[in-house]
Amino acid sequence: MKPQHCAVLCAIIAIMSPLRAVTCEPSAADNGTGLNVLLICVDDLRPELKCFGKNYIRSPHIDQLARRGRAFHRHYVQAPTCGASRFTLLTGRYGSSSNAALFGRAREISGDSRSTPSSLPSWFRQHGYITVSVGKVSHHPGGRGGADWNDDAQPEMPLSWDRHLMPVGRWQHPRGAMHGLANGEIRIKAGEMDVLQSVAGPDSIYPDGLTTDEALRQLSSLGEQSITQPFFLAVGIIRPHLPFGAPAKYLELYQDIKMPAVPHPQKPDGKTTWHGSGEFMKYNRWGRNPNTDAEFSAHVRRHYAACVSYADAQVGRILTRLDQLQLRERTIVVLWGDHGWHLGEHSIWGKHALFEESLRSPLIVDYPGIPRPGQSTQAIVETLDLFPTLCDLTGLEVPNFVNGTSLRGILEQPATVGHAAISYGKSNRTIRTEQYRLIAHKGGHVELYDHQSADAETRNIAEEHPGIVAQLTRQLQRRLSQ
Repeated sequence: MKPQHCAVLCAIIAIMSPLRAVTCEPSAADNGTGLNVLLICVDDLRPELKCFGKNYIRSPHIDQLARRGRAFHRHYVQAPTCGASRFTLLTGRYGSSSNAALFGRAREISGDSRSTPSSLPSWFRQHGYITVSVGKVSHHPGGRGGADWNDDAQPEMPLSWDRHLMPVGRWQHPRGAMHGLANGEIRIKAGEMDVLQSVAGPDSIYPDGLTTDEALRQLSSLGEQSITQPFFLAVGIIRPHLPFGAPAKYLELYQDIKMPAVPHPQKPDGKTTWHGSGEFMKYNRWGRNPNTDAEFSAHVRRHYAACVSYADAQVGRILTRLDQLQLRERTIVVLWGDHGWHLGEHSIWGKHALFEESLRSPLIVDYPGIPRPGQSTQAIVETLDLFPTLCDLTGLEVPNFVNGTSLRGILEQPATVGHAAISYGKSNRTIRTEQYRLIAHKGGHVELYDHQSADAETRNIAEEHPGIVAQLTRQLQRRLSQ
């Protein structure tokens, strides 16, 4: 907003609200690029997309975004679980491995907000942006605590959003929508809810259809205001999160497709971050186990693919509205997956491990005037880098509390080398470099994998290379001490 417009607006507000203090200083957004930000978060989305090399997947809208922008084929999250990964996205900092990490930060703010660093949306809000969240952007869809995740007195992201929305429809409340199946079915006992479902009907019979409807309304409203005030709109799509339910038309895309073989499906030997896939196995599976039942394995993977195509359709609706409003040339678009998901690799069906499949997720960035549109990059980057990147692209100052590095150089020159990526679990942590992944366990056990070897993450070579272990351990400790 221009300074003279700000002065007029402040005068009007002062007359209408004489008891409210009004600050009339020009915002930093006036001195930056004025570009809007559209952040699309997709839950449990592994790089199972055509634009990431999986040719059997139908993801036309995300693929089109990749053709316009820059797809990061080696993007790694900080933690293989929703809440901890989103903590880093929304704060630009390393944090705990807990799904409740953002609620812990919220409690700190309730004690003394001056001592707690800003969040990504609050930083943009402080610098003149309207900030709006729809769906699952923080850990709880709608960003609230309480028994049903709808308690306004327990915000997950205090002082961050002008509007923090979660339409629930027939799913009653955000907790119900989070694990909702068709036509309002909510999870009461996981063992009584089917792990897979496909019901005929429009997109709105599953929760993400309602989220997208609301996102379109917000985008239309924000677009009208964006001439004078830029926006930061974050939209969170739940699918392909468990249970794997999507409208039948998306499963039909995969009925006649032979699913590719699962790479390295065996349970690993020795001490690793392997687990028993409890999040998946607790649902009703009709007594079937995908690790021992090849037909069921393919069935599960088809349903996962259907959920990906359903999520892709929601992305397409949002980007179509962005084009209809003629906002594309004034908007940075980021598509981000909060972590990967094993589909049988290492005999795991889920996340929560520190293997490549849990930690690598899609990242696509598009902005007006991006050089070499459509050229992907193999640079190693991490979620930590998005906060400074968005500041860099919008012309805002990068705050001194963020731990990441701007990706602008890679966006401009996709052949640019990236940097090592750090991730962590409850009792272990890992570093991924161009060649190696080192996983350090509490108690001293170490895994070392060579990604230039055909064995990759199936053979621990730590005992054979103590020098490399020592070097990567020091690098890991140095990075996490920032």
